[in-house]
Amino acid sequence: MEIALMDNLWVIIGTFLVLLMLGGFILLEAGSTRMKNAGHIAGKTIFTVGIGALVFWAVGWGFIYGEGNLLIGLSDFFYGDASFDGEGLAPAVDFMFQMMFALIAMTIMFGGFAERAKLSAYVLFAVIFSAVIYPVVAHWTWGDGWLAELGKQDFAGSTVVHLTGAMAALAATIILKPRIGKFNKDGSANDLAGHNQVYTALGVLLLWVGWFGFNGASTFEVDGAFFGFVILNTQLAAAAGAVAAMATVYLLTGKADVPTTLNGALAGLVAITAPAGFVEPWAAVVIGLVGGIMVVFSMKLFDRAKIDDPIFALSVHGTVGVWGTIACGLFATEAFSTGVGWGAPGLFYGGGFGQLGVQVLGVVASGLYAFVAAFIILKILDKVLGGLRVSEEEEIVGLDISEHGSYGYPENMPTKDDSKGA
Repeated sequence: MEIALMDNLWVIIGTFLVLLMLGGFILLEAGSTRMKNAGHIAGKTIFTVGIGALVFWAVGWGFIYGEGNLLIGLSDFFYGDASFDGEGLAPAVDFMFQMMFALIAMTIMFGGFAERAKLSAYVLFAVIFSAVIYPVVAHWTWGDGWLAELGKQDFAGSTVVHLTGAMAALAATIILKPRIGKFNKDGSANDLAGHNQVYTALGVLLLWVGWFGFNGASTFEVDGAFFGFVILNTQLAAAAGAVAAMATVYLLTGKADVPTTLNGALAGLVAITAPAGFVEPWAAVVIGLVGGIMVVFSMKLFDRAKIDDPIFALSVHGTVGVWGTIACGLFATEAFSTGVGWGAPGLFYGGGFGQLGVQVLGVVASGLYAFVAAFIILKILDKVLGGLRVSEEEEIVGLDISEHGSYGYPENMPTKDDSKGA
């Protein structure tokens, strides 16, 4: 009983840490975009979290973990189980922890909307994403879905959370098209620099700390203190990602670019999310290093493809989410995979290509479903709303004013009253 209570306490602490990651996303996204949109970004994050939480309670949990079939769960809607038999996790604790993952995936997804989408698009797509996109992918791997049956490994969500959010963001970015001024007529990209690198750095730090709950509490228990090992792997991968990204961009440009370095840390964190409980520390360093290098080139690749990714969600969470998932098929050890009955050892530990093949299949199927479903739904919303994007005038003025009627930095913006006083 005492061990079970400690397990529940640890997981609910992890729940709080993951919720605080949303504060990290607010600072990261606001700092990475223009001042005229800062209030909008902060506000829409909070109210979409409210929408996502209600939808997850109503149907999301049931579609993921309810009794159903290999494609979707079909029970336990409008969740409210207060029972606890003294063993394992209390249902409400498990529910709250899983809700946080759904909210993080949704927040990642909205990176593809940044600086140009209507408020109504955020509201409607928050409902749909939380109901029928994220839950389906989560059921496949974490519920009783077909990928779980195959033994797909995803310890805390490189695919389920990060890739799902990124692929929906890609669909939104393609439909919304680039921000005004992002690309020149010759196809070259302009740097629409964010207004506050300090915000961005603080956002990354909050996310880094929150990730200890994201990965660490995914052990669901304190027995054996395995969560400490998972957190060690998380820290090493993040550190390696930051160093690798900074070194790579310095070799390419001669400057240690700050935003790229920060994205490298996040890339290391995303990369280790799937294999955090399956690999040894040396492998965590390698996984983080590769993630940090990949994110630099992925950012450049999306620019060349004329895909406007304001907060680099596609690279950090998408490209590197793929790498993190596949890394399980390479580096997963026998003790940490078959020992807990979750998949098989990776290629480098005598597992052959079996687990690697499952990981690749999981990436392709999950990513394709998230992209296609999001694209179709957003296209429908585009017609219903008369466009997902604000007008050119509203975009130039900024979404703070056009969507909310006030600036996030009111004292720094001129108003009619200011001109009268002058």
